[in-house]
Amino acid sequence: MATFGTLSDRLTQSLANLRGKGRLSAADVDGTVREIRRALLEADVNLDVVKQFTGKVRERALEASQSQALNPAQQVVQIVNEELVGILGGQQRRLEFAKQPPTVIMLAGLQGAGKTTLAGKLAKWLVKEGHTPLLVAADLQRPNAVTQLEIVGEQAGANVYAPEPGNGKGNPVRVAKDSIKFARDKQYDVVIVDTAGRLGVDAEMMKQAADIRKAVDPDEVLFVIDSLIGQDAVATAKAFQDGVDFTGVVLTKLDGDSRGGAALSVAQVTGRPILFASVGESLDDFEPFHPDRMASRILDLGDILTLIEQAQGAFDEEEARKVAEKFATDTFTLDDFLKQMQQLRNMGSLKKMIGMLPGAKGMRDQLDNFDEREIVRTEAIIQSMTKAERVNPKLLNGSRRLRIARGSGMTVTDVNQLVQRFEQAAKMMKTVARGGVPQMPGMGPMPGAGFGGRKKQQPKKAGSRSGNPAKRAAENAARASGAPAAASAGGSGFGLGKGAAGAPTEDELAALQKMLGR
Repeated sequence: MATFGTLSDRLTQSLANLRGKGRLSAADVDGTVREIRRALLEADVNLDVVKQFTGKVRERALEASQSQALNPAQQVVQIVNEELVGILGGQQRRLEFAKQPPTVIMLAGLQGAGKTTLAGKLAKWLVKEGHTPLLVAADLQRPNAVTQLEIVGEQAGANVYAPEPGNGKGNPVRVAKDSIKFARDKQYDVVIVDTAGRLGVDAEMMKQAADIRKAVDPDEVLFVIDSLIGQDAVATAKAFQDGVDFTGVVLTKLDGDSRGGAALSVAQVTGRPILFASVGESLDDFEPFHPDRMASRILDLGDILTLIEQAQGAFDEEEARKVAEKFATDTFTLDDFLKQMQQLRNMGSLKKMIGMLPGAKGMRDQLDNFDEREIVRTEAIIQSMTKAERVNPKLLNGSRRLRIARGSGMTVTDVNQLVQRFEQAAKMMKTVARGGVPQMPGMGPMPGAGFGGRKKQQPKKAGSRSGNPAKRAAENAARASGAPAAASAGGSGFGLGKGAAGAPTEDELAALQKMLGR
């Protein structure tokens, strides 16, 4: 499910009811605010936060309804967006690094919130940012917590400091304290301390977390919270703030969030910013939290900036320039197509990327039915081709396509469809590269795709308008010679005579192929 799925649907529906109204009455505003209040409460947003939020929205919306603005409904959408940004924390706050390495980051939270996996995600993100993080296994309480952190660290490309086996054995405070000296000696610039949690808040857990904090004096204490716990988020956050205190919040499991109340409550109630969000199970499903971008996602206004950042991280600029040149010179091959598909996959989930586009909620059914494995199938088909076949798809006759289908575990129909999609994509992109207007099959020019204004209309050339290549060539030849065009004798789908089985004969196909090859 999309991030804030149900809440987003309810809010966008409430605001959609305002469209088409020239002016808003007080009743319109009250009705909309009432729907927003109901949507927030059903999302398990804290009651005090709901009251404060809807009060501000109502006050500002009533002022907007009195203005002479051309579209007061859009003003209300803007007001709701700005207030959402406010309760999500306002401006983005980045990690604060120590002037003298290592920077110490301590993770705290309840058991099951996803701290250990989050430690791996944070470590991988820091590696991409050019840091050398060290993961510290200070959760010696939960069974196999140390082993899990070692596995996650290996996947993230980060080393793990785990001198104790865990499973109830060892002193977590001493492990955390010793890790700082170890990191300094081995020149790690960031230390991430994974601490123990409990199924509920208790004095023993708080004391251990407080002792670890005192021992390592962290630069950041991140409170990791499960986005699905709803109203409990506020009570848990307050308990940790009183017992340990924290400098920032990390939201986990946002991809499965049908309510989103935790995100809309914690920052407002505790006054601590949300720094990161975990949006999936993969270690790459992790991103810095931008209040303005998240508010736009909730209201289905899109998140183009995050989409661009992901694209910049996955696509090589030099490679993109080479591909553009190949499009323009008509030398784009299936090998290039394969590379583009692989880079697209490196960006992450296509569903999530499409979900960042404005208005994506209207494509919910199509997104839910989209199969992410289609890219893997495409790769399998192309990789089953020879080098010559990838460079020149015209070599793909029936026997070659059958061999490719068997080699990739697909059908001949799948191979045919891939080749057809490749040819259409190459043709469209070649048109764009040359400054033309791309044309979708059967749909005409794409709207808004022209560049530099309208071109002067060229005088139409006299000639046949037939959509049949053979018939068109025959009619044009007849016009040139002054003789009437010969009538088609067979009436098949191609305008050619029919063979014994109702299909064009081999001679006719050869003639057509020769004609099209000119």
